[in-house]
Amino acid sequence: MATVTNRLAKPAAKPSQLVEYMANGEMVKISKDMIKKYLVNGGGAVTDEEVVMFLNLCRFQHLNPFIREAYLIKYGDRQPATMVVGKDVFVKRAKASADFEGMQAGVIVEDEETGNLAEREGTFYQKGVEKLVGGWAKVYIKGYKLPVYASVSIDEYIGRKKDGEVNGQWAGKPATMIRKVALMQALREAFPEQNSGLYTADEIGGDKEIALDEAPVVVDETPAAPDPEQAEAKSESVADALFG
Repeated sequence: MATVTNRLAKPAAKPSQLVEYMANGEMVKISKDMIKKYLVNGGGAVTDEEVVMFLNLCRFQHLNPFIREAYLIKYGDRQPATMVVGKDVFVKRAKASADFEGMQAGVIVEDEETGNLAEREGTFYQKGVEKLVGGWAKVYIKGYKLPVYASVSIDEYIGRKKDGEVNGQWAGKPATMIRKVALMQALREAFPEQNSGLYTADEIGGDKEIALDEAPVVVDETPAAPDPEQAEAKSESVADALFG
């Protein structure tokens, strides 16, 4: 018998327990290990508490993070994690409601010569002639006399770096970004039971530019084949410990 250390081998860490719940009519199976391995954006090291909070958010709100309905974001180990949802979640939930009767959204512009404000549907405006100052949205609900309306100022939501410079997303597509913020607010107010407490990355802001991957996550949880040499050494170690 080969000479080995006369003590029991350290047991391998047990895989975390799978949690199962329904989302969009499908069964989602997820664990803390899967979240840490596949679902953290930003490169920071998430804590067990943050992982549990994210798992519970997905479970209670019936979100499937594997198809990018929810994101766990952490940039630095000392910074708290951010949890956001994809904008499609709000739209899908609205369309699934029998009370939903459509929506409109656009931008608010200021005429640089006269100072007059105008709401423009969509995201088109004339740079140099008009100044982009905000976004607006309306959600139509069956039985409501008036649509649910939201308007937001671009100054409150525009993403900036630590030095105050506008980040790339907002610098490149400010009209698209502020329109989305307004639409998410209107949808949240129109359907509070489904969307309360959920926010998109565009609404969170901060000094970090959040570029979220929208491709589905492919999870490969096939267990690796055991190493024959390690298995033999472990067997001999256990035998030595038991029989001397």
